[in-house]
Amino acid sequence: MEGRNDIREWLALAALPGLGCVLTRRLLGAFGTPARVLAAGKKVAQVDGIGRNLIELFSSPARLDKARFWADQEYKRVCAANIQLLCCDDSLYPSLLLNIHDVPILLYCLGDLDCLDVPAVAVVGSRTPTDYGRNISAEFGRQLVRNGFAVVSGLAQGIDGQAHSGALEANGRTIAVLGCGLDVVYPRKHSHLYKQIIEKGLLLSEYPMGTPPEGFRFPVRNRIISGLSLGVVIVEAAVRSGALITARLALEQNREVFAVPGRIDSPKSEGPHGLLRQGAVLVRSAEDIVAELPPSSYAAENTLSREHEISSVVSPNTFTALPDDLSQEEEALMTVIKTDPIDIEQLSEHMGLPLNALHSLLLGLELRGLIQQVPGQQYIRS
Repeated sequence: MEGRNDIREWLALAALPGLGCVLTRRLLGAFGTPARVLAAGKKVAQVDGIGRNLIELFSSPARLDKARFWADQEYKRVCAANIQLLCCDDSLYPSLLLNIHDVPILLYCLGDLDCLDVPAVAVVGSRTPTDYGRNISAEFGRQLVRNGFAVVSGLAQGIDGQAHSGALEANGRTIAVLGCGLDVVYPRKHSHLYKQIIEKGLLLSEYPMGTPPEGFRFPVRNRIISGLSLGVVIVEAAVRSGALITARLALEQNREVFAVPGRIDSPKSEGPHGLLRQGAVLVRSAEDIVAELPPSSYAAENTLSREHEISSVVSPNTFTALPDDLSQEEEALMTVIKTDPIDIEQLSEHMGLPLNALHSLLLGLELRGLIQQVPGQQYIRS
């Protein structure tokens, strides 16, 4: 959070009732910054999806002041707990997550932010697994980190906790996405694991401090688990399971879905076996996962990590000279694309071009080796 003078405005915007992630992004797209959104008043009516209640909210100084007061208090709580806040415009914000439909506006982070630079695979499943499921999920956690991946899961009992533990046992990185505030340890029996992840991994949540672990929050947070990951592994899950929600979200986000086969007479196998019938990839080891992921996907993630490390000593303008025969539009596009990845929607906004015209320009630059596409329809300079 160092150097961010606008963090309280981000918090105040996130505190406004009835304003979800999608509408918040539309408002930011229309007005630019949280401060301008908060000052927009009735002008917010020009944004698609903003109804009468929200227009009244933005027109009420008292209600906006209340949100700002809460933001000041929340900022103090966050600082006291040594938690870092990542806004969705932050250069450290995970690039894969930026490309889901309902991007979390703020991420509360506790632990090692470098975990976000490592290509990740999620391992999820039943809260009441069999011994087979426990052993398999821990082994997948160990194998994945040995193959260079971070392990993402939800810190729940059962499969989630075993996957985190396996990753930590192998001295690897793991990311736990919580369905409550970061200062709330849930489940309580995972308090030791919670502390281990703070020391050696990363805890994430989109929820404010003190938010209780209510049931409806967990399906919502599952989109972050899949959104952070190149693929999702389902170990054991009943037919009606939160893990299958994560699998569905992964498909919607264009992520790979992997399923581990189980005993044919176990109800815990019904979820992954159903996914296998629908076309999920059958996996027996981390090597099966590596074989299914395009090498460019995790190579690009590692490249982005390296670029982030050197960005403080290399000017973004120290590139090879551009060819003389570029069109004006191509030159303008090259001034926008830097070493930090930028997605196609942001490029469209910068350039004022429709996506079909932009695609043509990007393809031409990519064929000439001037830019390259990385996961999530994002582009960087070659």
